[in-house]
Amino acid sequence: MRNEKLFEEAFDLIMCLHSEPENLAALARAESWRARGPQYQAVWQEAQHLHQLSGRLVPVTHSNAVAHFSRRRFITGGAVAIAATGATLAIAPDLLLPLRADYRTHTGQLQQLQLADGSHVTLGPDSAIRSHFSTSQRQVDLLTGMAFFAVQPGAASPLIARQNGQQVVSEAGAFTLSQDADITSVAVEQGSVVVNGSQALHAGQWLSISDSGQIALGERPVDQFAAWRSGMLVADNEHVAVVVARIARWLPGKVMIASAWLRQQRISGVFNMVHPQQALNAVVAPFQAEVRHLTPWLTLLSAK
Repeated sequence: MRNEKLFEEAFDLIMCLHSEPENLAALARAESWRARGPQYQAVWQEAQHLHQLSGRLVPVTHSNAVAHFSRRRFITGGAVAIAATGATLAIAPDLLLPLRADYRTHTGQLQQLQLADGSHVTLGPDSAIRSHFSTSQRQVDLLTGMAFFAVQPGAASPLIARQNGQQVVSEAGAFTLSQDADITSVAVEQGSVVVNGSQALHAGQWLSISDSGQIALGERPVDQFAAWRSGMLVADNEHVAVVVARIARWLPGKVMIASAWLRQQRISGVFNMVHPQQALNAVVAPFQAEVRHLTPWLTLLSAK
C-alpha cells in the first residue's frame, strides 16, 4: 500500500508528460503532485528512473489513453524495453573486449595468471585485463571488473595498474583493484602502493574514488580485501549499488537497480558466492526491496 497508488499516479503523470511535453497544465499538475511531500518526491524519482531504464515507451497519442495506462501496464510494457536494454548492455561489452583484452573471464569464473614479469594476477568474474610490458615499463589496464595483483619485486620499473582513469603504482605490493557501479576501489593486502601519484596506501588501507571525484579512505583487516578469491564477499558499510555490482558478476545476465534511494543505502555483511542469488536477496532484504526476474538475463531491484 505504501506506494502502490502513488506509483500509479506518478506513472500516469509521466506518461502524460511523455505524450504532451509542451502541455503546461500537465507540467503544473506534475509539479503540484511532487510538491505534496518527501514521499511523493521519492516515488517520482523512482518512477522516472524506471522510465529512463526502459527507454522511450510507445507514444500515447490520445490523452484519455493515459488514464488507463496503469502501473502494471507501465511495468509490463517497460519491462520489454528494459530487457532489451539490459541484453544490449550485457552483450555490447563482450563484443569489444575480445579485441582489447589479453585475458578475460566470464560469469562466476576466476582465473589465475602469471604476467610476463613474474607478477601474479587473480582475475575476478566478468573481468578483463590488457598488459603492456617492455624493458622500461610494466603496465596492466583493468578494462572491466576486479583483480588482485601480487607484484613481482626487483624489476627496473614499478608495476602500474590502471582502471577508469585511476592509476595504482607498486614496487612489490599486493592489492586489489575494482570498478563497482560508479566507484573505483583500491585495497592493499601487502606492502604499499601510490594512487594517482600522491596518495600512499599501506597494508590494511583502502581508498575509493567515485566517478564524481569523491574520495574515501579507511582501514580493514587485510584478509577481507580479496576474500572473493575464496568465494566470499565482505562488505563494510558500503553502498548497496557497489555490493550488488560485485555480486552481479556471479549471476547470469544483468542486474539493475531501479531505485535511487536503494542504490545509496549502506550495508555490511559477509556473502557466500557459492549461492549468489541468495547473497543478492540478503543485500536488499534489510530495505524490503523487491527482486524481479523480468527475464532470464535481467533482474530488476526496486524499493517496495
